[in-house]
Amino acid sequence: MTENFKPGILTVTQVNEYIKVLFEGEPLLSDMLVKGEISNFTNHRTGHFYFTLKDETSAIKAVMFRSAASRLRFLPENGMKVTAHGRVSAFVRDGQYQIYCENLEPDGVGSLYVAYEQLKSRLQAEGLFAESRKHPLPKIPTRVGIITSPTGAAVRDMINITKRRFPFAELILYPSLVQGEGAAAQLVEGIEFFSRTRRADVVIIGRGGGSIEDLWAFNDEKLARAVAACPIPVISAVGHETDFTIIDFAADKRAPTPSAAAELAVPDTAELRHKIQNIIGRMELLLSKRIERDRARLKLSSERRVLKMPTAALDDKRMALLSAEKRLEGAAMLLISRRRNVFDGYSVKLEGVMSRLIAAKRNEFTHAVASLDALNPMKTIARGYSAVFDHDGAVIKSVRQIKVGSKLRFRVSDGTVDGTVTKITNDEG
Repeated sequence: MTENFKPGILTVTQVNEYIKVLFEGEPLLSDMLVKGEISNFTNHRTGHFYFTLKDETSAIKAVMFRSAASRLRFLPENGMKVTAHGRVSAFVRDGQYQIYCENLEPDGVGSLYVAYEQLKSRLQAEGLFAESRKHPLPKIPTRVGIITSPTGAAVRDMINITKRRFPFAELILYPSLVQGEGAAAQLVEGIEFFSRTRRADVVIIGRGGGSIEDLWAFNDEKLARAVAACPIPVISAVGHETDFTIIDFAADKRAPTPSAAAELAVPDTAELRHKIQNIIGRMELLLSKRIERDRARLKLSSERRVLKMPTAALDDKRMALLSAEKRLEGAAMLLISRRRNVFDGYSVKLEGVMSRLIAAKRNEFTHAVASLDALNPMKTIARGYSAVFDHDGAVIKSVRQIKVGSKLRFRVSDGTVDGTVTKITNDEG
């Protein structure tokens, strides 16, 4: 591999390329594990990781390209002790050698555990696990949603326990993968289904026990956010009592097992019946005491004098009315006596004014009567004249209003005369 490099004067690039060939030709350096502490960590915008691995006495540069970094379950941090798997090679341009990492494992703990702790800390800092934002469980749910594998033992346990404790509840199963690729996405779809449709009063999401790898779908960040945002109370039921996942903290209630989740979701019918009987008994006792108290008040009221002798109460009121009447009469007489002198003075003045007003009105009346009398047609008739009317009672003022044969009535001073026209003479012709 080195035959292309001849003795003599070399350029810097040739030297660096030669060193690179030497590194890559060494089997130990082409596939190795290196343990150290991360420092100077940089998560570049391109997705590449740049950092330094160091121990007590030495350090080496390291790089992890985006293709390998995207497969990590956790995010490296300064001060984290890790074991790096990769190869050592030289970078020709800078003349530096470094480790090209293909994988990182936390030293002493698994990468999944580190990823779990990192996500838990970040979501907790956001307030996603705060008790203040969690919903209380309904006391008597009529519809229970279950998100789990339709074939596992967990779903059978939850169905059996729910039916035994509270057979009145309707169970709505949303089947989903609970481990492996695509499981987290289906679990999210299940939560979003119940959030959107409101088909249930409470939702249980979970599965039976397993390794951290088996339960990893329940540590998904998107699932945790969907559970926290669900408007329906959510109970997490993942694994055994000692198993904790991210959704256990995001859910409104955590159950140690799927069976315990079913017990939390619905009340026990026998216990509920016992509570209802206690409530009924207490209500009967309270009503009995209320009736006794009201009966005692009724008896006390019935013995009052006003109910036994109603007229006595009327007599008391009558005497009070008479007394008030006398006081009113006395006050009225006093007021009249005080106002009498003032009234007498006004009456004298009023009498003079009224006399003058009556005399003036009398003169006006006499003048009006005289005027009307002068216009009275009967006075003219009394002097020898008469008024002529046709058969409809209309006054005849012209010969043009009548013709020969017309019926006429003559009004004279002492009566009327009826007649028929026999001849008409017109003064104009």
